[in-house]
Amino acid sequence: MQLSVRALAITSALLWGGCLLVVGLINLAAPAYGADFLRGMGSVYPGFYHSRTIGSVLLGTIYGLIDGAVGGAIFGWLYNIFTTRKQNSGTVRLNKAA
Repeated sequence: MQLSVRALAITSALLWGGCLLVVGLINLAAPAYGADFLRGMGSVYPGFYHSRTIGSVLLGTIYGLIDGAVGGAIFGWLYNIFTTRKQNSGTVRLNKAA
């Protein structure tokens, strides 16, 4: 069975971007919530700072959408490559045995 790379990329983008959006919005209301997480993400994404502004939250969300899409696409692509090889190798063995 193969995965839809496009569907996995979209799903990963929405999950990771949504995670950053929700944590960022809650952090605007309660400054202690997710502060360490947002600081950590600020060290990964250039230009994203833990400044507690709506612009920073939106920038982090955009980074999360892009990062999630790329990560999901790579994961789906690799999964499809490895499952195709496994299926092909099993088929070849059965044909040679017969």
